[in-house]
Amino acid sequence: MSNLRSDNDTWDIATSVGSTAVMVAAARAGESERPDALINDPYARILVSGAGTGMWESMLDESMAERLAAADAEAATMFAHMGNYQAVRTHFFDRFFTEAAASGIRQVVILASGLDSRAYRLNWPAGTHVFELDQPKVLEYKAQTLAAHGVQPAAVLHEVPIDLRQDWPAALRERGFDPAQPTAWLAEGLLMYLPADAQDRLFEQITALSAPGSRVSAEAVQHQDESRRQEFRGRFEKIADQLGIERKIDISDLTYNDPHRAELTDWLTQHGWKASGVPSIEEMKRLGRWTDLPIEITTNEFATFVVAERSA
Repeated sequence: MSNLRSDNDTWDIATSVGSTAVMVAAARAGESERPDALINDPYARILVSGAGTGMWESMLDESMAERLAAADAEAATMFAHMGNYQAVRTHFFDRFFTEAAASGIRQVVILASGLDSRAYRLNWPAGTHVFELDQPKVLEYKAQTLAAHGVQPAAVLHEVPIDLRQDWPAALRERGFDPAQPTAWLAEGLLMYLPADAQDRLFEQITALSAPGSRVSAEAVQHQDESRRQEFRGRFEKIADQLGIERKIDISDLTYNDPHRAELTDWLTQHGWKASGVPSIEEMKRLGRWTDLPIEITTNEFATFVVAERSA
């Protein structure tokens, strides 16, 4: 199991929060190989295979779903749901960037980028600059792994190796970011790893760096009942046990279930953005990827995909 979070914790791609990027990339790899794939990430499998987490690399085993279904049908449904959610989430934010680029935005910032491969796989217009912010060892692993396979960015890529708890706006400017230009910002798979005050501070910093016409999109989460979190933890552990996966981390130990977390759409609206949110459940159903789960669910147990534009 992982260690609990601390104010100055750090990680590489195989430990703590860093290893969750491998989980997400494994889901992208699986989705990309489906005949009805919502996304195409040709680099996800490469990134996962060399990560050294053990736990998430095993998700690439084609026989895993069949073995789980034979052992526990409910766990298999939960496993399929996890993959569907990641596919829908990726599809939503891919479209966000496509629409931002079509509007003329040529400056992109991906916060806590992890193993995000959009700088390499999306069809960026000429002159687009993509800034990726994450822990130094995480960015180093991705860059070295893709370079070793001859993969080159499809945009002008700027790596910004920094912890978001540090002065990342200064580091971003040092790497060539221009706050006078409209920017498309992404906070995907990030906010659940921040306490409420840190989330507010992050979006205050984004707002201060955003010229009129900038856009931001995020995966927003809400406070959950602790008993429900324990139930989900138990079911995840059951899935891992059924598949014989070594559990090096417990994701619930890495996240902040903060009851004081702001509702992001409201926060953005109050701070000069025109914001809207789409419940992830609705987006999964729209794309035909919703699976009825073997447990009772409530809306706040699933994320909201938020999109906002900075007004003049």
